[in-house]
Amino acid sequence: MIVEERIYTLKVGKAPEYLKIYEQEGMAVQGPILGGFLGYFATEVGPLNTVVHLWAYEDHAERARRRAQLQADPRWRAFLPKLAALIERQENRILTPASFWEPALRAMLAARPK
Repeated sequence: MIVEERIYTLKVGKAPEYLKIYEQEGMAVQGPILGGFLGYFATEVGPLNTVVHLWAYEDHAERARRRAQLQADPRWRAFLPKLAALIERQENRILTPASFWEPALRAMLAARPK
């Protein structure tokens, strides 16, 4: 299992707008396609104007397949420019859960409503 951490640094003061647009339009497209949604967060302390979201995948192949499906979706392609205008920088990390955490992570994902 892997977890993808996506970190977006936004233009100053644009976090509320970014989150509103994502909640109203993007989440409904991205969530079902990517699956494994663990959370979306905004910073309060440290580097400001930053949002972080986490997605769990069985492996790199599943991540690649789901990300390709998302990029091919016309609704997502139409939506992306709305967010892109607010983003200054993107970072991406692939995290591997510690052996003692992976069972708990799998249980959390299995327990979520579908």
